[in-house]
Amino acid sequence: MQQFIEQHVAKIKPLEKAAKEAYWEAATTGRQEAYKKSAELELKIRKIYSNPQEFAFLKDLKTSKKIKDPLLKRQLQILYNRYLQNQIDSTLLRQMVELSSKIEEKFSTFRPTLNGKKVTNNEILEILKNETDNARRKAAWEASKQVGRVVADDIIKLVKLRNQAAQKLGFENYHTMSLELSEQRVKQIDRIMWDVAEYTLEPFYNSKRALDQLLAQKYHISVQQLRPWHYHDPFFQETPQVFQVNLDKYYENNDVKEIAVKFFAGIELPVESILAKSDLYERDGKNPHAFCEDFDREGDVRILCNLKNNESWMETLLHELGHAVYDKYNDPSVPYLLREPAHIFTTEGVAMLFGRLSRNPFWMQQVLNLSDEVRQQIEPDLNRYMRLKQLIFARWALVMYNFEKALYKNPDRNLNKLWWKMVQQYQLVTPPENRDEPDWASKIHFAIAPCYYHNYMLGELFASQLHMYITHHIYKTKNWQKVTYVNDPRVGQYLKEKVFKPGKTYPWNQMIEKATGSKLKVDYFASQFLE
Repeated sequence: MQQFIEQHVAKIKPLEKAAKEAYWEAATTGRQEAYKKSAELELKIRKIYSNPQEFAFLKDLKTSKKIKDPLLKRQLQILYNRYLQNQIDSTLLRQMVELSSKIEEKFSTFRPTLNGKKVTNNEILEILKNETDNARRKAAWEASKQVGRVVADDIIKLVKLRNQAAQKLGFENYHTMSLELSEQRVKQIDRIMWDVAEYTLEPFYNSKRALDQLLAQKYHISVQQLRPWHYHDPFFQETPQVFQVNLDKYYENNDVKEIAVKFFAGIELPVESILAKSDLYERDGKNPHAFCEDFDREGDVRILCNLKNNESWMETLLHELGHAVYDKYNDPSVPYLLREPAHIFTTEGVAMLFGRLSRNPFWMQQVLNLSDEVRQQIEPDLNRYMRLKQLIFARWALVMYNFEKALYKNPDRNLNKLWWKMVQQYQLVTPPENRDEPDWASKIHFAIAPCYYHNYMLGELFASQLHMYITHHIYKTKNWQKVTYVNDPRVGQYLKEKVFKPGKTYPWNQMIEKATGSKLKVDYFASQFLE
């Protein structure tokens, strides 16, 4: 087993680094040949994992239970899962990759039509944020759904291909396979999402009732007349702009990069070496979003951003540096295959833990030198906004998780109807009358990030669990609102020792229990945002 791992890492490590370098070049320059090179290297990596002889060797070892050493046993499990998901017939694999790529291209190139002219997604979002004419809002919302018609049939076809692949590997469907091979059991995630639904229902109902009154007033209609186009976002996954506070004015005369550098230095997780290799400011041809990449699991960690001195980019920078410090401060003595986050959602959780600070009035006061008077002025709106943001996102994540689970269970059912039934059930949004359109298909995640969305919700739960642990056990207080970590090296030390250094040595729930004293629970999120 040890010999197999050494040979495997020798093959995979340079390829993984080269693939990341190619993707980095593509994202920072927009060069087509770099995207092509990145895709070719990804395929080479997948070919290694699709080797049937190597998979048979791992399967035999796993079945025999001869591996007793905990680290070897853990690496065997991780390798087994990676090889298993690539044991797909090469023709079927190619069909899936090509169809997924075709759908992504359709999403990228499609431009909806509004009042006879082509518009961009940003223009639609602008109308949904600012337009007060109800007919124009409705038209813009309907335009945002036009891409659904263009891709729906292809997505259903792709779902069936994915199911076919999963069933050949012995799974009920692709949704079940995706969860199982990322070390999540369907029943376990169902239970957590059920708890999220239960805990959030009443607070969401009350908050939404207040929100609906504000929106109805704004658009001069009754609450009963509110429809999906009144919620400022095509899916009602973001918080409508109903509060007066404008946070950008507090950040516009400050350098968000300098704030982040000082903050992370103060908790003994310095980020200068990360930022020195990163690409931080916008220019033509560069990816307009943000992400973090660990190139070698040996300290070469970089982030891509398009920084501006505003609150949104302050949040994004803190978020991406959260991912980055998780990768940077790993333990070099942990084997290569285990030297990464315990799970994709645990790195999301750490990123969210830091990203939330940009709207924390006490954190803002400390890093921006605000007076008590200014902090007290913005505090009520910020607390309301943060609570509403978390409630709205939680209910939206429930729609995504439950709809996608049903989609893979039976892609031939009436999905258009099912989508609106779930939107009404979880988000309490009244569907448009007599609408029979594939509105669900206008969400790109179904095509390019399948069976993933629930991890964002788990990340939020983990962020709250970490914050409450730090509050109670490091600060020894119950006043979680005032805990901002500023200039407290104990916070960085705790995260390094308990969360970052173990890497993937333990399955995610075991790591969380060791780090916080309990398995992942909704209770901490509830006490932070729902009480």
